[in-house]
Amino acid sequence: RILDPQSTIVEYNDRWLAPLTFADLIEVASNFTVQQFLARDNFGKRFQTGDPIWLHEFFYALLQAYDAVALRTDVQVGGTEQLFNLMAGRKLMQLRGLRPQICLTLPILVGTDGHLRMSKSTGNYIGIAEPAEVQYGKVMSIPDAAMRNYFDLVTRWAPDQIEQLFADIAAGRLHPRDAKMRLAREIVEIFNGAEGADRAEEHFRTVFQERELPAEIPPYIMARETSIVDLLVAARLARSKSEARRLVEQGGVRLDGQVVAEIETHVEPRGQVLQVGRRHYLRLVQG
Repeated sequence: RILDPQSTIVEYNDRWLAPLTFADLIEVASNFTVQQFLARDNFGKRFQTGDPIWLHEFFYALLQAYDAVALRTDVQVGGTEQLFNLMAGRKLMQLRGLRPQICLTLPILVGTDGHLRMSKSTGNYIGIAEPAEVQYGKVMSIPDAAMRNYFDLVTRWAPDQIEQLFADIAAGRLHPRDAKMRLAREIVEIFNGAEGADRAEEHFRTVFQERELPAEIPPYIMARETSIVDLLVAARLARSKSEARRLVEQGGVRLDGQVVAEIETHVEPRGQVLQVGRRHYLRLVQG
């Protein structure tokens, strides 16, 4: 979806890391001090508060630095929290007589929860290969406070356009919901085209807006398909399986606005909205 497959080579670093001997690792480690690692903001804060810093976390930076050497990297791209690792690669390249790489860092994209960094393992992610309707719905679920992060990092909008949009929100000329719908359409259109964006927007209006669902719905991470009864209990929307069955039988459970009629129903996490009663909502996401 992003890179031209004909111009892209995918490398797996076990090709050069697996052959390293223990002596090789000692040699790489000898170029860095513990003080340098503790100077990292993340490590420094944890050291001051007494939180554990695991030894293998140091290895990660060393081996990422060695990746740069093995690949003769020109430019390495990473999040701002990766700067130490990128600079370590630059130093290791210089020590081996190679032209040091350029380090390009980008701000962290927060996940759909609006706080933690976007991560598949956390479950707060929007997948670039997900259906257009799922992408649109997930964007609409992010807190209003996270919109600026998304507009800045994952849209094709120019900075002056973004500034104007948020000025309009601040002045009351634009409702945050409408701004978020523009954001959702932009992201979906990037990956699914204008037709996909049209389809996703119509789906959202039909399923969510016309049913007056809340704009911000908390995510619920699911590892796999599960029965609706087990899901209600696990998500603490029912205190027992018997209560969960009763909720379903009474028509009190909906998926994307549709009443769940059978207690044998199984649910896959695809970004749907689970509604129990009038006030309880969860967005079901894969994690």
